[in-house]
Amino acid sequence: MVNKLLHTRYRVNDLDKTVYFYKEVLGLSEVQRNVSPRGSTLVFFKAPQSEELIEICHYPAAGEVKVQADLTHLAFEVDSIEAFAKASTAKGYPLSDGPTVSGSGTRFAFIDGPEGYEVELIERKK
Repeated sequence: MVNKLLHTRYRVNDLDKTVYFYKEVLGLSEVQRNVSPRGSTLVFFKAPQSEELIEICHYPAAGEVKVQADLTHLAFEVDSIEAFAKASTAKGYPLSDGPTVSGSGTRFAFIDGPEGYEVELIERKK
């Protein structure tokens, strides 16, 4: 039986562009970077109020990454979708969907990362 989630991994084609997105657009902290025994570059990120990490893997020897639409996404809580959208749009990453209000009053929207992975933004009802 497992105890807790430690990290989630996404493999990417363009490591520099993806690192920029996670650090500068999403505001995550890079907490570790290393090269694995097989030669892949691994960069780990952490959200300010989370324990789990996101592992970004650059491993060209495995072939090109092709992300299908609606394959997977990460979800992050934000204080304000509008404030986030203004800042992310200024950096070249506008919302791709939303904002939408759920039945409970929570608002959510999506942004597409540089590799096509979706990121969900959730603003809890206050």
